Amino acid sequence: MSERIEQRYCIKFCYKLGDTQMQTIKKIQQAFSDEAMGITQIREWYNRFKQGQTSVKNKPRSDRPSTSRNKGFVENLRRIVEDDCRITINEITEEVGISTESEIWAA
Repeated sequence: MSERIEQRYCIKFCYKLGDTQMQTIKKIQQAFSDEAMGITQIREWYNRFKQGQTSVKNKPRSDRPSTSRNKGFVENLRRIVEDDCRITINEITEEVGISTESEIWAA
């Protein structure tokens, strides 16, 4: 993670010096070689600085959906699985009213 922050500082420095996006990309790739950010990420950060962002840190993100931490929700899931340990994820999602794309399945 600290290497990403370091690269963001370098992008900010290049922007402040007046380098173009392409010049900045080439310099980041030259300086960091295999560890360099992808071109899309470099462009994104360059544009953030161009739009006036001063921080090299990511904007705060929201946490997991509250349902994944709700004690009652977790107890309900536990009860459903204990009642039938062969239940499928699709059956659980129907029972509790969430989608299979919900973040609670990611681990």
